[in-house]
Amino acid sequence: MFESNQTALHLLHIDSSARPGISGRDPHGSHTRRLSARFVERWAAQRPTDTVTYRDVGQHPPAPVDADWVAAAFTRPEKRDAAQEARLAESDRLVAELIAADVVVVGAPMYNFGMPAPLKAWLDNIVRVGVTFGFDRARDGDPYWPMLPTGKTLVTLSARGDYGYDPGGRQAHNNFVESGLAAPLAYIGLHDRHAIAIEYDEFGDQRLAGSIAAAEQAIDALVDRLFVQLKIPEPS
Repeated sequence: MFESNQTALHLLHIDSSARPGISGRDPHGSHTRRLSARFVERWAAQRPTDTVTYRDVGQHPPAPVDADWVAAAFTRPEKRDAAQEARLAESDRLVAELIAADVVVVGAPMYNFGMPAPLKAWLDNIVRVGVTFGFDRARDGDPYWPMLPTGKTLVTLSARGDYGYDPGGRQAHNNFVESGLAAPLAYIGLHDRHAIAIEYDEFGDQRLAGSIAAAEQAIDALVDRLFVQLKIPEPS
């Protein structure tokens, strides 16, 4: 978790739904956009001087990793040519946004048991050798180590058509959204994480309405709890 002596915090707000609207406001709107917007709005209402970087990978997907990206990423920076630098420019921007963030809020709907392809492309762009993780085959023990600055918090806000995907649920073994984000982000150094989700979307009945209400209440409680647990002072 981030240091309590900070007075100005920065949020990285990522949406990845293919649906551009917000549920409850727009026809066929996104539940995860609804949840991520609520988190950021709740945070900003209490700390209006904190800053937010917004990235909509659902509507503006990062370029997926390809052979040119891999070749550039595994070339030492001083040996990269102009084409390789250009190929990594988007990745550099995404990494810089992550490094600058104290709180990373990700709207991550479940598509076929996993995260949307654009969100996976974002992940692949920010997990970079020599930038967000280190590797040395001659190192004793584990040859890999995280390089992301410590003190960041991850909030994953998901939505599922079915139900029972939380730990202990009937579909928990098929949930690759939260773990798919948590594992690579922990690998590069982001360990403090929280997750909230809406379920029953495909049913569209009172169970969905109840799940939405519960998720929104959980978001409000999480924001308040983070302020208390992290002992965040008022911004100067």
